[in-house]
Amino acid sequence: MTSGALFIVTAPSGAGKTSLVRELVKDDDSLCISVSHTTRPRREGERDGVDYFFVDRDEFQRKLAEGAFLEHAKVYGHYYGTSHEWVRRQREQGLDVILEIDWQGAEQVRKLDPTACSIFILPPSVETLRRRLETRALDDEKTIDRRMRQAQREIAQGEKSDYRVVNDEFERALADIRAIIRSRRLRHVNADGD
Repeated sequence: MTSGALFIVTAPSGAGKTSLVRELVKDDDSLCISVSHTTRPRREGERDGVDYFFVDRDEFQRKLAEGAFLEHAKVYGHYYGTSHEWVRRQREQGLDVILEIDWQGAEQVRKLDPTACSIFILPPSVETLRRRLETRALDDEKTIDRRMRQAQREIAQGEKSDYRVVNDEFERALADIRAIIRSRRLRHVNADGD
């Protein structure tokens, strides 16, 4: 069995990364989303072990010290990390894994696995990004301002990605990402001689 591929999807908060990634896996049984560990509080509707593995800071720090994470980052005051073991198990089963992570984590993964394909999701404009953050009503104005400052830094880092997709029209952005994944799979299959 061929080992699954690794895809990294990054974006500034509010660019539509989570919505796009969730839609991608709906009709693709060979694609799964990595479930990260996090110290941030659970949001309404989120399930432990499905959306995230919710842990306290002490447990996160213990796992970090043990080298359990493929990547980790502190984002908006909370820690996030992707388990080496979880990703390895999925890939050994032939599943392609999407890491939905920030740019700091993406850099760590690319250093460890240069074959990972990185995709950066861009908003159509900074104004659209602010509007999306305000519309989803998850954060207060101060937090939105902080996210917007962070978005500028993240967009600059997006230049390092293998691919950049503008999410100005959801279905087109989704089709673009599917095309990238299909292309990588074909290259992966041809390289393996399968």
